[in-house]
Amino acid sequence: MDSLHHVALTVKNLQRAVEFYTKNFDCRVSYQDDTWAMLEFENISLALVIPEQHPSHIAFSRENAEDFGDLVKHRDGVRSVYIEDSEQNSIEIIDKNSLKP
Repeated sequence: MDSLHHVALTVKNLQRAVEFYTKNFDCRVSYQDDTWAMLEFENISLALVIPEQHPSHIAFSRENAEDFGDLVKHRDGVRSVYIEDSEQNSIEIIDKNSLKP
């Protein structure tokens, strides 16, 4: 079975959103810059992104991510490609081998 890596929500104010989630839920910030933050929960990660930089999406990690298109290396070292499903929802396909252990 494939693995759901994270869900990404677009937010107007990144810092305010990070503060909301870390105050109200038991999670930790694993990465944050001016355009996005990754929050780790026990069973999944939540990405908070600004709309000018990233779309709202769900992300799957796969061994054969390159089969979905040309992979792009992100600043955190993860390689992925964005595609759309049949209903025009954004999906990120992450190269499982580029994830940190």
